[in-house]
Amino acid sequence: MKEFTEVQIKTLEEIILHRRDVRGNRFLDKKVPQDVLDKIVYAGVNAPSVGFSQPWEFVLIDDQEVKKKVKASFDKENKKGGNQFEGEKADKYKQLKLEGIIEAPINMAVFYKPSNSPTLGQTTIEEAGVYSVVCAIQNMWLMARALNVGLGWVSIIDPNKVKKILNAPDDRQLIGYLCLGYVDKFYDNPELERLNWEKRKDTSDVVKFNGY
Repeated sequence: MKEFTEVQIKTLEEIILHRRDVRGNRFLDKKVPQDVLDKIVYAGVNAPSVGFSQPWEFVLIDDQEVKKKVKASFDKENKKGGNQFEGEKADKYKQLKLEGIIEAPINMAVFYKPSNSPTLGQTTIEEAGVYSVVCAIQNMWLMARALNVGLGWVSIIDPNKVKKILNAPDDRQLIGYLCLGYVDKFYDNPELERLNWEKRKDTSDVVKFNGY
């Protein structure tokens, strides 16, 4: 049985606490070596999955023309997103750099591939398959940070348009669109926390015992 030392436990805690969602203004024009990308993807494919279904697929993108098409989808959806906020938040929204699609050397589209047969553990909560893919993304996020590679999750895009751009099969579901690359710096705390977009919640505010 593998057991971990206090130093290893502390290292994992540090990686978790220093993981960041990286914006486009942080990425450097520096190629990410294939062996580093392989380690990040390897972390993803070793994530937990319901019924050991491993329902993920990863599309790596370095073609600038493909990136530009995805960026166009972001620009359209971002304009819609900004219209949802008012007052001070609307002003802050306009100043935010919320993606790094063009700037990041590598983009990655992460898809959920549904099973054609019943999946153990997914017969009641159907979304468990999608949750498994999210676990894979989190694994990759932590591994990327451990390798000092920045990763940003772009959620303000039209998933169906991205599917079309990437010629994804009809049954695939886009779960995450990620931007990866080396960065000029990692902030000590999340950027949106620094900008006072939201306040950090205390653990006591979100943990309940034996019910609500």
